[in-house]
Amino acid sequence: MHRNNNATDVDWAQLVRAEYLEVPGLTLTRDQAQRLWGLDRAVCEQLLAALVESRFLKRTRDNRYLLAGRSV
Repeated sequence: MHRNNNATDVDWAQLVRAEYLEVPGLTLTRDQAQRLWGLDRAVCEQLLAALVESRFLKRTRDNRYLLAGRSV
């Protein structure tokens, strides 16, 4: 899946939330998330930062993103 000009940031946030809820043990680095969803680096960084800020995701010390409340 590649970033589509018609997709809004809200659409991407909903997609990422759905993926993490569907696969609760999912842990991704920024680069992995970028490749998985076909996002450019800046968009991916903003999206992950927003999901961390909203406390949906948390970033681990080794820069992996996982559902908040989960541990690795």
